[in-house]
Amino acid sequence: MLNDRARILLKHLVERYIEDGQPVGSRTLSRHTALNLSPASIRNIMADLEEGGFIASPHTSAGRIPTPKGYRLFVDSLLTVKPLERGEVRQIEASLIPDDPQRLIATASNLLAELTAYAGVVMTPKRRNPSLRQIEFLPLSEKRILLILVTQDGEVQNRVLLTDKTFTPSQLTRAANYFNQHFAGLSFVDVQPRLARELVELKSDISRLMEAVVKAGSEAFGDAGKEYVLAGGRNLLHTPELSTNMSRLRELFGLFEQKTELLQLMDVGLCANGVQIFIGAESRVEPLDECSVIAAPYEVNGEVVGTLGVIGPTRMAYERVIPIVDITARLLSSALSYH
Repeated sequence: MLNDRARILLKHLVERYIEDGQPVGSRTLSRHTALNLSPASIRNIMADLEEGGFIASPHTSAGRIPTPKGYRLFVDSLLTVKPLERGEVRQIEASLIPDDPQRLIATASNLLAELTAYAGVVMTPKRRNPSLRQIEFLPLSEKRILLILVTQDGEVQNRVLLTDKTFTPSQLTRAANYFNQHFAGLSFVDVQPRLARELVELKSDISRLMEAVVKAGSEAFGDAGKEYVLAGGRNLLHTPELSTNMSRLRELFGLFEQKTELLQLMDVGLCANGVQIFIGAESRVEPLDECSVIAAPYEVNGEVVGTLGVIGPTRMAYERVIPIVDITARLLSSALSYH
């Protein structure tokens, strides 16, 4: 546990470093804190902070910089979040007017990038599990069948099934009729366990076809199509802490392109109660080891359907970025729910 003097010094050191990006020395802290301590006393406290892993000394300077552990303590218990100016809130409100959901997602991502000068990312709404109205089969060739899935909402999804045998038109009609008779009105999440119990009543060739339908339907309406919209990635090229490490930047842009790991990280935010902050290696995504991710969930009609956030260097103005992410999530939820 740090005493009050150490916490105050750490707070000022982090704030000073975030402001100008230069390692902070004891003389600077003695001039900018009201503790009335000599530089020698401050050096002793800084030595304790360094021993505790909260700050570190770059090789090129006698000053100190925060470590991820120092940033974590700062964010958790020392940070004073600044409310956004009313003009900025109005800017977000005016931009996120009820509109096409996809356009709203893109707008929110661009707003996050513009307001923070970092990368803004918005995970597209997770697919719900719509109820099925009916399925149809259309033979394409001997072992290729077009599966047409129609939901109760009227959404239509087409999937091509590759089978290990040829089905006759009468078999396809019988299979579609069986599926529609037994499972219409259910989601594929509900169909799967029921089908498993009823497969014993079906002939083996139709059983394999039924299993293929459930697999295709689960992929069509499940999480397989999850995406995100990212804006402002080029902002990171102009961030001093990241732009000097080209190999890390390449890894970071590779992460954006490959998507899977970042989506898994954004998924964690779905269960968060408000803003969630990952600093450095806390994300467990190696290309983000020198970055911080500030994320928050957003809702449609009270149901959490996705997350949005900002990706930037660990040296970011947390007191400003946190409320931007929080308010954007709230206003996006409002706009999507109104739509």
